[in-house]
Amino acid sequence: MVNEISVGNISVSCFQSIEDVIKHVILNNDKVKPGVAIAINPEKIILSKNNDEMKEVITKATLRYPDGMGVSYVMSKKLGKKVARIPGCELWEQLLLASGKYNVPVFIVGASEAVVLLTYQKLIEQGVNVVGYQNGYFDSSTREKVIHRIKESGAKIVSVALGSPKQEYFMFECRKIVPDAFFMGVGGTYDVFTGNVKRAPSLFIKCKCEWLYRLLSQPTRVGRQLNLLKYIMLYLRGKL
Repeated sequence: MVNEISVGNISVSCFQSIEDVIKHVILNNDKVKPGVAIAINPEKIILSKNNDEMKEVITKATLRYPDGMGVSYVMSKKLGKKVARIPGCELWEQLLLASGKYNVPVFIVGASEAVVLLTYQKLIEQGVNVVGYQNGYFDSSTREKVIHRIKESGAKIVSVALGSPKQEYFMFECRKIVPDAFFMGVGGTYDVFTGNVKRAPSLFIKCKCEWLYRLLSQPTRVGRQLNLLKYIMLYLRGKL
């Protein structure tokens, strides 16, 4: 039984490691547990407070894991023991490598054509059974065709990199047609995986300051980082 801790009225699952998530919640040998995984960070907590539709989407997920350090910190304080942060990009990569051992069929969606193709090729080289891919540049008129391609592929794991909340909406729509698959929203993971975007240096990761590196690298993210300040204020006021 996985413990859950409420953070800003969102229940988030507690884990001790990435391996713990994969083995107990997603992939047990060659058996995939169907569902939808959503990474929870301070930005999503704040968005869920201001957007009822977003909150509904998040609460419908079968797996909500603490991707943001701010979330795992609050959970650790509430639980009275350490709750591991589960970086989405690392969870995704380890899950797909584990799936390759059992030849589990995987479908990847999102990013540009060049990036998703490179992601596909790199995963194939690592022994992952990728049965199809689709770039993220499709609209509502072609979305149904994409979903049926996923169904026809026989995929049991589907990773979606469309950015939030677009990827969450897509996953739940796709799940109606493909109920036996596990869906995971992965944001900009393909860009990092292929080296198109550099992840924060180890020093930033060790100091739990990846958010600062992203801000310094992309100053246009400053608006999004305001949500982190709102999150901190809610924590200090005891409202998380």
